[in-house]
Amino acid sequence: MSFKDYFSKQASEYVRYRPLYPEELFKYLSGLVQSHELAWDCGTGNGQVAQGLVKYFSSVYASDASSKQIANALQNKRIKYFVARAESTSLPSSSIDLITVGQAFHWFDFNRFYNEANRVLKAEGVLAIWCYGLFNLLDASEELQDSFLVFYDRIKPFWPPERKFVDERYLTVPFPFVELETPIFLMTAEWGVSELIGYLRTWSATQRCIALEGEEYILRLFGRISELWNSCENSRRTIQWPVYLRVGRKHS
Repeated sequence: MSFKDYFSKQASEYVRYRPLYPEELFKYLSGLVQSHELAWDCGTGNGQVAQGLVKYFSSVYASDASSKQIANALQNKRIKYFVARAESTSLPSSSIDLITVGQAFHWFDFNRFYNEANRVLKAEGVLAIWCYGLFNLLDASEELQDSFLVFYDRIKPFWPPERKFVDERYLTVPFPFVELETPIFLMTAEWGVSELIGYLRTWSATQRCIALEGEEYILRLFGRISELWNSCENSRRTIQWPVYLRVGRKHS
């Protein structure tokens, strides 16, 4: 069974332009498990989540179906990267204290992944899945906000169908674990316009739009965003993403 690979082409850009998760998220997740021997970050992409977990666990496994993503991942001697589908790995049974899936769960075969998660989790092990959608651009003019919305409306038809689960904040996906109430987390970045546009280019919908229709119109939209951004006094702005988190324990 092949996987839908929307990200290998822009794997190197992921390392440069993806926002960082708050330290409080990893501290919270680590506090949910009694043992801190081994965590597994599934769908690791550039390894950002694995980097956050390694502060709290003796070792971290980090897997992705894309070999290019793994090749561009952030290295750490206590992170063991490997290429594998989320639904089938060579991880030992009952070995994992915590499984994390950041901004990747919507690409998985849900039932097959849950079977694999239950196999590898220890008794009372914890699974955490989360996503983030559109960002909030703080202290931006109405014109600048509108220019982004024009861009988003343009690429919206090119999102893969799985994107709907992100728009629904993962509330509509099945979650057969003993679910826990979770706090609210925000990702925050201080970016210039080049970083924002670099981030927008990593979106699978942007890449599909360019592949199917060329990039001339997209470049014009980016130019308009840049023009409005640079017309304001402050060249760097605060950007925030709400993190939509679901956490559950393995059924005993």
